[in-house]
Amino acid sequence: YEIYQCDWSSDVCSSDLLIALSIIWGTSFVLMKWGMSWNEKPTFSAEEVAGLRIFFASVFLIPLLYKHFKAFNFKKYGLPVFGMGMFGNFIPAFLFTAAETKINSSLAGMLNALTPLFTILISVFIFRVKSSRVQLYGVTLGFVGAVMLMYFNGEQTNSTTTMGYSGLVVLATLCYAISVNIIRRYLSDLSSITAAVFAFAFIGPIAFIYLITRTEVMQTINNNPDAMNSLLAVSVLGIVGSALSVIVFNTLIKSAGAVFASSVTYLIPVVAIFWGFTEGEPIAWQQLAAMLVILGAIYLINPRKPTTT
Repeated sequence: YEIYQCDWSSDVCSSDLLIALSIIWGTSFVLMKWGMSWNEKPTFSAEEVAGLRIFFASVFLIPLLYKHFKAFNFKKYGLPVFGMGMFGNFIPAFLFTAAETKINSSLAGMLNALTPLFTILISVFIFRVKSSRVQLYGVTLGFVGAVMLMYFNGEQTNSTTTMGYSGLVVLATLCYAISVNIIRRYLSDLSSITAAVFAFAFIGPIAFIYLITRTEVMQTINNNPDAMNSLLAVSVLGIVGSALSVIVFNTLIKSAGAVFASSVTYLIPVVAIFWGFTEGEPIAWQQLAAMLVILGAIYLINPRKPTTT
């Protein structure tokens, strides 16, 4: 992250970060699946995968805690950072894994594209942030593209069970939107690394206590022959998909704005569908058309600077 030198306010760098996050988070859905089963054999439970994800991310960031301790004002940043950790990581981690016990990973990735819609709605109606008409059009267009992807997914999405578990993903996207607005509103002057380090310092112990008191994670590790493979997938999910990506995401929010940053979830379905294809899920031409719609939405949401003559 520190090696990547760039003018963070530039559209080029913002686009680079957006693509990187799309790949990371688009892959996260299949990593959750592998965490719960390996070669279609059950390993860790949904709750164990969620708890381990937060735990691994926290352990990875612990060495940075001392370095950033002096830069952290607990009175000013404590509650917002805790909210960022809970709504941006802890709660969605449990919601997504619970949802993927009944819906496939690609559908979860598709539904995740609702985040920008909730982001802009919260920013406008709760935080009273003004958005341009073009950005509103972009959010609407992105939502249409996401609905197209859901509709042409080829799954029985009208069943009561699938709709109910899909609702968990929708709730997770609402949590993401709350976190994005907290970062923009209360943490804009706090280092992205500092915010991430303390967010996971707050929620990591909660995840650890949950794992050792409410799950049988140690028994699974000791007794399940596929546990280490799934554990490796979850460790990548926690370190790359949570710890490192949260730092990059916070940077993107500050450099390009909350709406553009949250639009990363429009590209996530593209990556999720790719992984779905490798897992044997069919891809229809209508889904490819929906991807073009989503890319058009990204263009509209991207905050472009006015040109000078």
